[in-house]
Amino acid sequence: MGSKIVYYIFIIPLSILPLWVLHGISSFFYVIIYFVFGYRKKVIRPNLERSLPHLSKKEIRRVERQFYQHFCDIVVESLKNFTISEKQVKKRFVIHNADIADRFYDQGRDVIIAGGHYNAWELYALAMPLFHKHTGVGIYKPLSNPFFDKKMRKSRERFGLKLLSMKDSTRHFAGTEDNTIRAFIMGGDQSPSNPEKAYWMTFLNQDTGVLFGTEKYAKTYNIPVLFGKATKVKRGHYSLTYELLFDEPSTQEYGVITERHTKTLEKQILDKPQFWLWSHRRWKHKRPKDSNRNE
Repeated sequence: MGSKIVYYIFIIPLSILPLWVLHGISSFFYVIIYFVFGYRKKVIRPNLERSLPHLSKKEIRRVERQFYQHFCDIVVESLKNFTISEKQVKKRFVIHNADIADRFYDQGRDVIIAGGHYNAWELYALAMPLFHKHTGVGIYKPLSNPFFDKKMRKSRERFGLKLLSMKDSTRHFAGTEDNTIRAFIMGGDQSPSNPEKAYWMTFLNQDTGVLFGTEKYAKTYNIPVLFGKATKVKRGHYSLTYELLFDEPSTQEYGVITERHTKTLEKQILDKPQFWLWSHRRWKHKRPKDSNRNE
């Protein structure tokens, strides 16, 4: 009952507000969570300091403030996504070179779109099907709250995206009964639940376990791998371009695909670090002794 009250009394009324009003709310909450409560500073500040050792203390604090401002924007913009129209989505998130993926569709081939929690990843999930020939498929971890999981799925799938839970995803890579040609959206910057199965490498100056799913499925089914580079054009508006990383993944040696898409994300983060999700506990696991044993 409490979940329904929060959704219908708070989330939906906020969602229908104009974006400029929501950004005003974002600016207010930035002051509250940064200067008053210091939301997750004990996670965010060390993440920044270890990842960006080339920056001075003053520069780290500047990036930190910019991150909190952007984070607050992302939160209120995610609320807007529950009621946003198709016209607004296409105006606020533009994909410039979807033809890179479309040529594989014309060949009857699925693609994997690798990326991370950088800029407006939630809005990208809504926009992606509106710009592509492929059927978009998002691999996600279901929420622990069944009510909000159902509402989140309904929101993300409104414009054509299909969501698959991580535990149900494996069988879908082999194909579907109706021969749907799919674009699998996979985030590679989450902390793996099992460090034994992760691929370990240096990422943002730290020993990091990386989810191996992108490489595993790309190589097993020879699915081309693209990387989506999202840019914040201005407040509330984003654009994305694709980079083709591998068109024949099955020919690659172990670890090459994972290294490439992770380093591509790293380069983007180092260029404009304020737009990555620094509040995530990315480095909570340590490298196991037998890591990367398939090298």
